[in-house]
Amino acid sequence: MNAAAYLCVPYNRPINMASNPPDQEWKKGSAELLVLSLLEDQPRHGYDISKLIQIRSGGALRFHVTSLYPLLHRLEKEELIVGRWVEKAEQRRRRYYNLTAQGKKMLRSKRKSWKDFVAVISQITGIEHA
Repeated sequence: MNAAAYLCVPYNRPINMASNPPDQEWKKGSAELLVLSLLEDQPRHGYDISKLIQIRSGGALRFHVTSLYPLLHRLEKEELIVGRWVEKAEQRRRRYYNLTAQGKKMLRSKRKSWKDFVAVISQITGIEHA
């Protein structure tokens, strides 16, 4: 896979990402890495994943259902995640997703690729990353 596909947040942008959001292509290219990372520690449903991305990015990244749910379905079809329906009292039924062993392996691979890509970009541009 092309290393450029992992670029999510530009390093030469001002700290206030909410007023200067990252390029849409960068968001699309990093979506799998973001979703798999959020599922690493615990099962989550789609709305929870969407809100965590928005909160942790300071509002710079937002995934709407029109893009997030097709991604979740694709990851499930590729057996990187597995979903199960959960019903709780006084709540609507939600589909919670877990990483599979294959998903954990893919996450490790994507993280390494991301780290390598950032290192190369830093080397070329002279931009230090936090």
